[in-house]
Order: sequence, then C-alpha cells, then structure tokens
Amino acid sequence: MLAALAGCTPPARALDSAQRTFDGQSFRVVSIDLKREPLSLHWRNQDNGAPFGDIETLRQWGEAHGQRLLFAANAGIYDRQSAPLGLHVEHGKTQVPLNLAHGNPTSGNFSLLPNGVFAIYPDGHAAVRTSAAFKADHQPAQLATQSGPMLVIDGQINGAFVDDSDSLKWRSGVCAKTPHEVVFAISEAPVNFHTFARLFRDAIGCHDALYLDGTISQFYIDGSYAGAPAFMVKPYAGIFAVFAPQ
Repeated sequence: MLAALAGCTPPARALDSAQRTFDGQSFRVVSIDLKREPLSLHWRNQDNGAPFGDIETLRQWGEAHGQRLLFAANAGIYDRQSAPLGLHVEHGKTQVPLNLAHGNPTSGNFSLLPNGVFAIYPDGHAAVRTSAAFKADHQPAQLATQSGPMLVIDGQINGAFVDDSDSLKWRSGVCAKTPHEVVFAISEAPVNFHTFARLFRDAIGCHDALYLDGTISQFYIDGSYAGAPAFMVKPYAGIFAVFAPQ
C-alpha cells in the first residue's frame, strides 16, 4: 500500500505559483527551480531588433518559435526611451553597463540607495547583490538586471523604508532564496516598501531581495495575469520569461 501511495504522489513542480496573505495583504509568489526550468531575460527581438515592449508580444514570439510561455515579469528599471537604465545582460553579453550614478532619491526608486543586481551566473546559480557588491565581485553574469532599491540586505530591511508609510503602490520584486531557487513576488493591491520587504524576509525567507518595479508591474502565469490592472501597464524594457516546448 505504501508503495502504491508513493506512486500516486505528484512530482514537485519546477515552477510553482501560489497566492499568499501576509500582514493582511494579498500577494502572488512564484518560485522557479533553475535546475529544471531555465529563466531567460528579453529586451529586443533577435529576429528584427525591435523591443518586445510587453508580455503578449513576447508570448507570441515564443509561440512562433515553438515555445509556450509559462511565466513572465517585467525586469529592472528603465528610462523614458524604454531602454534599461542599469545593467542588462542577456546570454552572457552586456547590453547596458552597470549604473553607479547617485541620483536624487526623490527622482525615482532607482536612486533610493542602495540599488542592486539580480544575476544568474554561468554555473547556473542565482544571487541578489547590491550594485557595489556586484561590481566588487568581478564575476561575469549569464543574465542580469539592475534595479532598486534593495528590499532586504544581509537579512535586514532597507533602512530607508518607513513602517507606516502611506506611499502605496503595486510592487514586484525578486530574490534568490537558494542558489538555484528564484522567487518572484507581486502585490495584488497597493502596499508600501516596508511591508513588501518584510514579505520577502519574513514570509519567503530571503536573505537579500531586490525591488523590480511598481504601479505598472504584472506577472504572466501560464495564461493569467497578476499584479497591476491592465490599464496601468506601460511598455516594458527587460522581461523575464520561462518557456517550455510547445
């Protein structure tokens, strides 16, 4: 009987999506096993050089190439020309260099320091580091995006965040819970930075976590969307994706 029951146990999924409630707020959390599901980053269509701009265009491109889109999320910070404002690495090639300029914190989240980098390295392991720590490592990445601010740094909430802040937005972020387990999270309603950072540290268990974007952020999860309402979404630059053979 035990053998029969064991045979009925469903295998662990390489990509797992769940709705989580934390501190009275609802979030969608997606975990990816990098040993079983490759995570890719896309800015421009390799066929014609045009930016993808949105998840649906990326999905259609994948379909035309025999790939089904399982997961997608907008990546790091970008400028008014819809180009990455910070580091952007695809297939081991740096398309935009690391940005260590210190701007005015009131001008945007990227200037709320420290900002950071989410990277996957040639050996397949992932990490979230502050931008300064990433530069100091001198390790070439296979995939990388720069964004900010850091949500969690060495197990501590970013000191710039205020617990009872009334700055509420839809927010998305990422962490490497282990070297081969990447976790993305997005709020299902507007939240402040402090609550979102505590989600990563206290509920998900991340030692370091990076903010990706707010207000316009959405996740695509095998046919459905989570995050900001569609009417708030604007064109993206980098887009994370997990594809499977069609």
